[in-house]
Amino acid sequence: MKKLGLALGAGGARGVAHIGFLKALEDNGIKPSFISGSSMGSVVGACYAMGITPEYMIKIVSALRARDILDLSPTALKNGTLLKSKKMAALLSRYLGDTEFEDLHLPFCCVGTDIISGGKVVFKQGRVATAIQASSSIPLVFAPVAYENMLIADGSLVARVPVEEVKNMGAEVVVAVDVLGPISEMDEIKSIFSYFFRLIDVYDSQVNKMNLEKHPADFYCAPAMGDMSQYKIDGDKMRFAYEKGYESAMKIMDRLKQKLNS
Repeated sequence: MKKLGLALGAGGARGVAHIGFLKALEDNGIKPSFISGSSMGSVVGACYAMGITPEYMIKIVSALRARDILDLSPTALKNGTLLKSKKMAALLSRYLGDTEFEDLHLPFCCVGTDIISGGKVVFKQGRVATAIQASSSIPLVFAPVAYENMLIADGSLVARVPVEEVKNMGAEVVVAVDVLGPISEMDEIKSIFSYFFRLIDVYDSQVNKMNLEKHPADFYCAPAMGDMSQYKIDGDKMRFAYEKGYESAMKIMDRLKQKLNS
């Protein structure tokens, strides 16, 4: 059987679909040989590579509430971020502890963006929780993570779906799971925050399109989650995203099995 690589894309709350996707693979006796992740894709990918089951992951995220992650910064204007990010760091540490990349059960990497140089950073060693926090630090929302001589922010700024990275790991068949999918039209701009996030979405969509054209995957999956917001933490929506991820995997399952066994 050929070696399967999963490129799990960024997407905030919509990234819960990755969990359903992994569950579908397991139900069909398929286990990836390599996983790469960006932002929320890095969170799910790291947990799975550590050995945390999809069933346990969906249990955790279904119980999450905004207060578990959001810690508003009283000095937001001075520090440049809305949140202090301490709760986010604590949550990651709770489940990943001080696990390092070499301790994972599956080869895994994740991407971040060095906002000092503007370059892409690929994490393959060191403390996993630190790398995941850096990869998931949405600009102006979560504080960037100081790492060596860099300042790392969200990986989706340079690689929303890190196909190139999982190919470099040795994957022979690559599945790209893009939980954001093609950008849709926006009805209206309600606030300066909606305007800001829309700008990120537009930029992100264009970069992602160019990256996928340059580094195409064997299978591209975009779970159909409608207008579900990536920025809103809603426990009731977690199961919905999970089911859509499962459905997305099942749509390619027969062709994926054939490709892996060819």
